[in-house]
Amino acid sequence: MEENQTTSLNISDDLYGYSSATARELPEPDVHIITSAALRVPAHSSILASASPVLENIIDRPRKHRSSERVIPILGVPYDAVVSFVRFLYSFRCSEEEREKYGIHLLALSHVYSVPQLKQSCTKVLGDRLTMENVVDVLQLARMCDAPNLYLKCMKLVANNFKAVEKTEGWKFLQDHDPWLELEILHFMDEAESRRKRSRRLREEQSLYLQLSEAMECLEHICTEGCTSVGPYDMEPTEKGPCSKFSTCQGLQLLIKHFATCKKRVNGGCLRCKRMWQLLRLHSSICEHHDCCRVPLCRQFKLRMQQDNKKDDARWRLLVRKVVSAKTISSLSLPKRKREELQETNNNTNNHGIRSFRL
Repeated sequence: MEENQTTSLNISDDLYGYSSATARELPEPDVHIITSAALRVPAHSSILASASPVLENIIDRPRKHRSSERVIPILGVPYDAVVSFVRFLYSFRCSEEEREKYGIHLLALSHVYSVPQLKQSCTKVLGDRLTMENVVDVLQLARMCDAPNLYLKCMKLVANNFKAVEKTEGWKFLQDHDPWLELEILHFMDEAESRRKRSRRLREEQSLYLQLSEAMECLEHICTEGCTSVGPYDMEPTEKGPCSKFSTCQGLQLLIKHFATCKKRVNGGCLRCKRMWQLLRLHSSICEHHDCCRVPLCRQFKLRMQQDNKKDDARWRLLVRKVVSAKTISSLSLPKRKREELQETNNNTNNHGIRSFRL
């Protein structure tokens, strides 16, 4: 007992994080925290109660005997970690060295005794210092201490480096003692892989819709202004240079030339002609100026859709919505001046009855 008291007195001046003069002005400690190996940390009940609602409840708990000593047991963590924890309760400061050395213990203590400032600080430090060797231990602690950000960061590290984590002692211990957490990790990895596949599929679909949107713009450009080798039939060929989207425009011009001369398209036996029909139909579905549009068959497709008793199938309507959405996103990404030029071009396409190309 004398040895324990001596230890308490030796650290009391430095314990509270104050200057020596300020520490000497404090009243005598009225409560002792018992740590591992029966070592004691002297403290003031009023300060502990104001910093932690859990400690406040413990301190206010009635004692069996009025003369009995007030003690609070904090066991299972190193003595120095408890000292750092108590020092934080007094000063709300914790050195970088203490957080690095006792981060896991301080996180557990801050959770158990409801000290959110310390919990947040320790969570950040532990998240910044994750390694393959400690990630499983930190993950278990994050789950027990309800630290979702740290938990998610650990899960991502495990999922992205599973082969390396699988070889660690922490993972082997987890398999033997916490099969539920192992199942959580495997489930998280499976969901993460599903999300990656879904994201990749959505990116591919979005790329397709953007390509179709660009093809619609090129089709209007060819039918309104003409490009390198194809243009409206009533315009004389001009020696124009390639447009800004010539890679798409060139492929579309080749498709138009084939469409104009193909003999199989009469019986629907040409896949390239079917593709051209679909592009023309798609244009008509999204065109808002069909009365004055220069794209061939735009008005005819529009009238046919209005007269047809059968509505477009759901997949076609979805395709049209996706292409319109992609066109909107593409136009919003353009500079303001370019958007105004495109709008002016659309407004000027007011010639009627033009339904052919000049090749």
